Amino acid sequence: MGLVINPLNPVQMKKTVKTLVLLTISLLFLERADAQLKLPSITGVGNDVKKVIEDYPNRFINLMGEVMLQNAQSTDYHCNFKVNGAEETFITRYSAKREGVVSWQTLMLTTDDFDEVKKKFRSFYNQLNNLPVSVDQKHFRLKGEYKLPQEEMKFTAVLFSLDLADEAAKKLKVELSLQYQAPMEWRIKILVYDREREDDERGKAVEE
Repeated sequence: MGLVINPLNPVQMKKTVKTLVLLTISLLFLERADAQLKLPSITGVGNDVKKVIEDYPNRFINLMGEVMLQNAQSTDYHCNFKVNGAEETFITRYSAKREGVVSWQTLMLTTDDFDEVKKKFRSFYNQLNNLPVSVDQKHFRLKGEYKLPQEEMKFTAVLFSLDLADEAAKKLKVELSLQYQAPMEWRIKILVYDREREDDERGKAVEE
């Protein structure tokens, strides 16, 4: 039986209105909590790449550890924080004629199993694509078109850019790469670098 409201009873009317108001507030609270629970969480390598990008205006100076390798055209530095799941991570600063040009790269996986590396490549792509990042207190998202790795191609790369990037941020690129190295190794790397560099300055292979 439904609730019968006597319009001549102001006390009952007041209680009913109060009940409806409380019910509405409770429903709004539950909807808001549910929406918050559905927000994507940034974990793993996505969180680490965010940290790198946020230091891009500083030329990664806050991420540089001790010198790892020095030569005439560039200097490699250890990265001063541990990337989640990475095998090795370093930062490269290039010669004076390209002052301020830097790159960051991390080796995420080495394996001889192509099926495994293909799944990992997709997983890293999912963590990076649409990733919210900040550069100079401006907010962007990483955008890149997925490419399906093929074993016979030996190399696959997805290049991410910042959506709606301004002059200060449009040179910044993030690259997810999968490359075969003889005799039977597949390697996944993630790089953050200045697009204005020469093609051969995207990054160096990590030596064993």
